[in-house]
Amino acid sequence: MLINAYLQDYLKAHPVSDDDLRKEYERVKESAGSREYKVRHILVESEDEAKQIIAQIRKGGSFDKIAAEKSKDQGSKGRGGDLDWATPARYVPAFGQAITKLKKGQMTDAPVQTQFGWHIIRVDDERPSKFPSLEEAKPQIEQQMRQQTVNKAFTDLRAKAKIE
Repeated sequence: MLINAYLQDYLKAHPVSDDDLRKEYERVKESAGSREYKVRHILVESEDEAKQIIAQIRKGGSFDKIAAEKSKDQGSKGRGGDLDWATPARYVPAFGQAITKLKKGQMTDAPVQTQFGWHIIRVDDERPSKFPSLEEAKPQIEQQMRQQTVNKAFTDLRAKAKIE
């Protein structure tokens, strides 16, 4: 109870201003990117296997069928490798960067390595990203900023504490 009372007092003394909310909204909006992509991928263990799959697709093999048969991504293989719509920032950096270099209907020429394995990526479509308005996003951003304020309070308390 004492901790909760302390945090309530701390949050009252350190409120999130509308200006700070607006700045955070703009930062998040900018980092999300202005485009979103409808992407498919096939994830495999080795670069050699990925190169064989790229060659197979180039010879007329169906990306969707090969993804369903060979991809180790259990979440997307049942949908032919479909990852649906997302901004590149949603993915690990190497994957996100590869997406932005592809045009609609284009597949990676070479496999892309991430910590998950080797990816063959195809962009099915792209569009301007839909980002909620400040008013729609305000509750989530305010909650996130309050959590950051609480974390800072705990960090400050730990820094000031004398531990023997």
